[in-house]
Amino acid sequence: MFGFGINNKTVKELRKNQGLTVKELAQILKLDTVDILKIDDKRVRDLSEPLKTKIIPILRGDYLEKIPWL
Repeated sequence: MFGFGINNKTVKELRKNQGLTVKELAQILKLDTVDILKIDDKRVRDLSEPLKTKIIPILRGDYLEKIPWL
């Protein structure tokens, strides 16, 4: 909703903008790295709805707001 244009970008592009590797993103989402590599070249709008709701906050950087020392 507030991620203007986030649906048109690829997972890889957004992941690299956050400075995350495939392994780090997989650990955050509790998935295998192979699963992340499969969706890396897909656009966010093409992902399934359950995966999209899990991955969008990470790719937007919302998880950084929960760190108490920032």
